[in-house]
Parts: sequence; structure tokens; C-alpha cells
Amino acid sequence: MKPSPLWLDAAETASQLGVSRATLYAYVSRGLIRSQPQPGSSRAHAYAREDIERLRRRAEARRDPAQAAAHALEWGIPVLASSITFIDGRTLYYRGHDVVALARSRSVQDVASLIWTGAFGARFAVPTATVVQPPLPRDASFVARAQTLLAAAAAHDPAGADLRPTSVAGSGWRMLHLLTDAATAARPRRPKDDSTIDQRLARAWRTGPGGAEVIRAALILCADHELNVSSFTARCVASAGSTPYAVLIAGLSALEGFRHGGASARVEAMLDGMRSAAAGRRRSDHARSLRRAIAARLRRGEAVGGFGHPLYPEGDPRARALLDLLRAHDAGSVELAYVDTFAQAAASLVREPPNVDFALAALARVLHLPTGAPLMLFAIGRTIGWIGQAIEQYATGQLIRPRARYVGPTPVLAAGGG
Repeated sequence: MKPSPLWLDAAETASQLGVSRATLYAYVSRGLIRSQPQPGSSRAHAYAREDIERLRRRAEARRDPAQAAAHALEWGIPVLASSITFIDGRTLYYRGHDVVALARSRSVQDVASLIWTGAFGARFAVPTATVVQPPLPRDASFVARAQTLLAAAAAHDPAGADLRPTSVAGSGWRMLHLLTDAATAARPRRPKDDSTIDQRLARAWRTGPGGAEVIRAALILCADHELNVSSFTARCVASAGSTPYAVLIAGLSALEGFRHGGASARVEAMLDGMRSAAAGRRRSDHARSLRRAIAARLRRGEAVGGFGHPLYPEGDPRARALLDLLRAHDAGSVELAYVDTFAQAAASLVREPPNVDFALAALARVLHLPTGAPLMLFAIGRTIGWIGQAIEQYATGQLIRPRARYVGPTPVLAAGGG
């Protein structure tokens, strides 16, 4: 089996660190380096590349503290302990379960139970109380609608301040339905309506047969992704002792940014704008036209968003799973043919495969979802992760408080201060 890009064997690890095998094993026993058995071997272990890099940076920091501080917050430090998501460079796992398998076989509630409680089987009460949407401009964004709904619900939910795990999970399930309301502009749910979240979205968006299955998979694939910027924001807010409602409002603010979940809006616009380039009669004509249009875009200095991911050198498994599911759902779709041709043409030029932002935008085109649906799906799915991260952080009782490296003017002593 080809070795994982994020894991090294013992010889490589010892060489990278410049230590003996005995010292390496001591690092593992002290919890400084994670290890796991290598597939197909009962004795050989592999060691986490990011832990090795962190130890190397720590050694460099002792030699040059200023240089180390300059890169501390970018893809590395701080490192917080979490038992939710593990990324090995090829795929990701929620509490040890392969996310692609979960997306194919489990419900949204199953995955919420797994992330929030550590096991399948927990059931959460479906909210029946009505939350009145405060007045907003007609063109208000999904995030604005969701945040105002959350703030209104928090004002009428004293239990939302209960930070015990079971109570936080219950609040999380209520908030998942509130975000679904914001996404569908739905009227209050009827008491006897037992539709799942994916079924509610599919019905509101009129996806037709099988649409709910694709939406369910998208929500699960987006549920958590370790300490991305919105999840780190969620943990920081939780570390201050704020309520789960405040955690979600903050997480949504971070997610909306164009360097995070908001990147899907750029991909949507790009796919819309370049659709005319695929207007030839034959698919080979489409491919050539798109390749020329994408090349022209690159020459103008315009980004081709939705491709490549730093944590997946061999391709984003979430994108691969979603695109495969779309092909199985509607193999004859004209829009599917377009996004597939676009993906192949773009990947051949930027030399990186599609990521989850592209896959969500592709899903929206194939299912004919409303503009902005990719971000809505991302946000509703990631709510599960934010609540899981908050539960973990509440349990630590610790405040997250990184330090800054001051680079401003030299302080001037006050008169008479000598």
C-alpha cells in the first residue's frame, strides 16, 4: 500500500528529528507524537508528520523565537486536543469512522449523535416552538437570516445557558432546525411533521427523487473538519463560557468569509459565468472551449477556485464522494456533464483536483438549487461540528488565549519614569 502523505515510518521519523529510535519511542509515550499501526503489519507503526513538524518547529523556536512566532498561527499552532476528526491525508474520520462510509449509510441524526456523544443512537427532540424571524431586508443573506433567528431563539431559551453536554446537544439539534428554517424560508414546522433535515431541504428546494440522499451526504461530509477557522472560532467562543447560540453565531461569521465556506459563492459565480464556453455540439468541443476559457482566466490573473486542499495532496475525499454520488444520482444530467468537463479541464491546468467547495457548487447546479445553497449546506452540516467542538471545549474549563508578538513602536517611558 502506498504510504500516507501525512504519516511517516519509524526510520523517516527518526531521521527527520535527528534522534534515535529509543528517543522517538519516548516522544510517543509522552504524547508528543501520535502513532498508529501500519496497514498489513502487526508491529510496524507510522508517525504523524504534523507532530514531527511541530517538534522541529519547537526546536527552531529555541534557536530563533522571532522567526517561529511569525508562522505560529498558520496551519500549525496552537494545537488543541480533540477526539472528533482525524485527517490522514487521504480521507477523514469522525471518531474513527470513515466519513465517506458515514455519508453513504448514516442519517444526519446518527452523525450528530456520534460527534456529540461519541456513539450512535442518541435521539434528540424535534423542536415544536415557533421562532419568529425578526424583520430583515428582502435581500438579506442566509447568514444574516440564520444569525437573527439564533439570537431571537436564544432570548427565549433559558436552557441554552446550560453547558452540560446533554443540554448542549439538545440545543444543537434545535439550532440545526433553525438553520434549516433560515435556508428554506420555511413556515413553522407542523407538530406532526417528522421529516428529517435533508428531507425538509429537498422538499423546499424541489430536488425530485433522490435529492434528499445527495443533500444528506453533503451535510455529513461537511459536518466537521478539525480546527478550520470557523471551528477554532467556535472553540474560542465556547472557551469564554458563552452559550451554544453565541458559538454558532460566531461560527457562521467566520464561515461566510470568502477564504472559508464563502469560497463556494465564487465557484458558483465562476461556473455560471463560464457556462457559455461549453455550448459546443459535442463534448470534445465543450472540453476544448472550456480549457481555452480557463486558460484565459488564468492569464488575466483570475483565480480558478474550488481546486486543491493543503491537507489532501492526493485530492479532497469529500469532493470525490459527492461527485461520485451525483453521477450515480443523475448520470444523464446536462449540468453534470458540464461540471465534470469543467473539473477535468481546470484540473489539467491548475494541476490540482476539485475540493469540497467545487463539489458543493456542482451539487447545486445538478440539483437546480437556489443561489447560495452551497454555503447553506456547508453551514447546516458544519453546525454539527461546531456543537461538538463546543462540547469538548466546555469540558476542559480552559480559556483559549494565544499570545501576540508585538511589532509596534518602541514604548516610550513616561516622564519621570526612569
